Amino acid sequence: MKNKLSHYDEAGQARMVDVSAKEATKRTARARAFVRMKGSVLKALPENKKGNPLEVARIAGVMAAKRTHELIPMCHPLALTHVGVEATVKRDGVLIETSVATTGVTGVEMEALTAAAVAALTVYDMTKALDKGIRIEQVELVEKTGGKSGHYRR
Repeated sequence: MKNKLSHYDEAGQARMVDVSAKEATKRTARARAFVRMKGSVLKALPENKKGNPLEVARIAGVMAAKRTHELIPMCHPLALTHVGVEATVKRDGVLIETSVATTGVTGVEMEALTAAAVAALTVYDMTKALDKGIRIEQVELVEKTGGKSGHYRR
């Protein structure tokens, strides 16, 4: 295998990567998740007694991105310069799209993915009373820029 996993030392122990020698560059990432639900649940979104599920999910996603290092053990705390979360109603569910940026020594892929996952979980939480069969699907990195590995697009 050409590449090796950087979060393990020579003895196979998990470790936080030392990024202190890396140069700060602008780094961005976009991710998405899809919350598949019945049409009846989609129609009921505006009448949710807990509040607007899409707006609450948007705020939850922003908050989650900022706390990713507290949730994923080997992630570095980052000074994020942007977090965007959009929740869009589609024919068969809700599409969550996130964007994150920083100027720093490590990327923001995990922050974008965490924002998408938590926003999707929030939509589920706010609509589960209507249908326990709601599914969270396709939590995935869409694009990332910056850093040694360069530009990636799904």
